[in-house]
Amino acid sequence: MMISQLFILSSKGDHLIYKDYRGEAGSDVIDVFYEKVTALTGDQPPVVMSHKDLHFVHIRQGGLYWVATTTADSSPFSIIEFLNRLSGLVKDYCGSLSEKAIQMNFALIYELLDEVLDYGYVQTTSSDVLKNFIQSEAVSSKPFSLFDLSNVGLFGAETQQNKVAPSSAATRPIQSSRDPGGKSEIFVDVIEKMSVVIGSNGVLMKADIEGEIRVKCYMPSCSEMRIGLNEEFSVGKSQLRGYGAAVRVDECSFHQSVQLDEFQSHRILRLCPSQGEHTVMQYRLSDELPSAPPFRLFPSVERDSAGRLLMYLKLRCDLPPKSTAINLSASIPVPRGSVSLSQELSSPDQSAELQLQNRTVFWKIPRLCGGTQLSALFKLDVPGLSSASMLEVGPVGLSFELPKWTGTGLQIRFLRLSPVHPGPSQRWVRYVTHSDSYIIRI
Repeated sequence: MMISQLFILSSKGDHLIYKDYRGEAGSDVIDVFYEKVTALTGDQPPVVMSHKDLHFVHIRQGGLYWVATTTADSSPFSIIEFLNRLSGLVKDYCGSLSEKAIQMNFALIYELLDEVLDYGYVQTTSSDVLKNFIQSEAVSSKPFSLFDLSNVGLFGAETQQNKVAPSSAATRPIQSSRDPGGKSEIFVDVIEKMSVVIGSNGVLMKADIEGEIRVKCYMPSCSEMRIGLNEEFSVGKSQLRGYGAAVRVDECSFHQSVQLDEFQSHRILRLCPSQGEHTVMQYRLSDELPSAPPFRLFPSVERDSAGRLLMYLKLRCDLPPKSTAINLSASIPVPRGSVSLSQELSSPDQSAELQLQNRTVFWKIPRLCGGTQLSALFKLDVPGLSSASMLEVGPVGLSFELPKWTGTGLQIRFLRLSPVHPGPSQRWVRYVTHSDSYIIRI
């Protein structure tokens, strides 16, 4: 694999980082790429594009374009894998992936690029190897404080005497070996994405969950880490284990550094984590959920005497009472020709708007507790509304975050480090479930 140029652009096409390794093309190729990518129709442009003898391979991470060019017959899959690893490396060293983080740490990123690539050939993407050569320190946009709980939302788990780690806790650079005063911490995140389709009769038609266990390590040295999963955790259709509630997935895969000698007997993962972020396990559950779907919608669509379209929606959260859903957003497609919207919402913190260009009503709910429900009445002015037009309503798409909850029931029993790390250290376990595609037909 040989890379001619590498550059990072903002979503608006601003040049953030540019590195030419082989001098095979001019810097004007940046503008050529952005013109090509913005001229395409559809939400997802092709990953690989060509201009004359030059091939562009790009990914989108953090709202930025990560682009590599090549003139050789290099495998695009290898370049895509490299760009993903590079973006992960930049996130480890800068703390986050954003336009501001790139601008504030451009010197560090250029130093990384000098070490990662030599004349267009990849040398290493290991943070353990690179930390011996990188001299620049990361610049954080906001000082990190473990006790700043203002951003609690995406993550948070009651661990270690009910202390809570905010979602911003792990969004900081990895500690360099030259910084003995930094906090020694390790984060284990269980992240799941849920895809659900519920029919108009309320029957669950499809349910898939994709999850991963992600480790982010801020410890300068850690010889071994042991992660204990549910004793009842089983893979495939094999016989259920243990005596508690079954926790089953269809398939799972592990990072190459994970040792599985204790997994079959005790459901323990052993690894020696390096500084930075790593996905140690990925798993998938298809066509079923261990419990009821987290949300149920009760819709009613009709036409009033004034010819307006009335949509009455009642959204119920079927999570346990102690659980809370945050950042809910429901998108409801409406008939063509919709002109205006008026609404009656059951609580003042809700909001709704009609986007005419998308023919969609967006209903936003900041927070919804388990075992509760909210409702909304939408009145749309649709000139020439007919029975056929009313069939254009729906389906409803939900997006949400469920902190401290997993759809599969996967839990971390314990997190042990050996040998015991000298000095104060913190270990955090956090859970979150996102909506990947949650569709409710009307």
